[in-house]
Amino acid sequence: MTLATLAALGTLFLAAFGAATVLPFQSEVVFAALAIEKVAPLWLLVVVASVGNTLGSVVNYGMGLFVERWKGSRWFPVTERQLARAQDWYARWGVWTLLLSWAPFGDGFTVVAGIMRTNFWLFFGLVALAKTGRFVALAWIVG
Repeated sequence: MTLATLAALGTLFLAAFGAATVLPFQSEVVFAALAIEKVAPLWLLVVVASVGNTLGSVVNYGMGLFVERWKGSRWFPVTERQLARAQDWYARWGVWTLLLSWAPFGDGFTVVAGIMRTNFWLFFGLVALAKTGRFVALAWIVG
């Protein structure tokens, strides 16, 4: 594997990781470009993007574990009402909302899963399934 290929895969990993956090990244564009250019086998692109995206969601989960400490702070990104509504929604629909973690609004579910103290391995499995499914579908579309 060439240095250029490793750099491209590293870029994909970072884009996928960042896209799963609250950072404004778009990993699909990077994935599609690398797939179209055939920089690496499609299966490897799916693995790298899925691992990066899933680990980014783990960061959100970790943030959720501690986020209520800062509730009420001026810089806190959501109001207490919005946070309560998200918790109520998650309590109603449960862990199955994590299957939507691949969607643009899905990062919020991964934070709320941490707030609600969802079992980590259940969280990880559902998020990994959802994130990998998205990249498999994208690979099918662009490949």
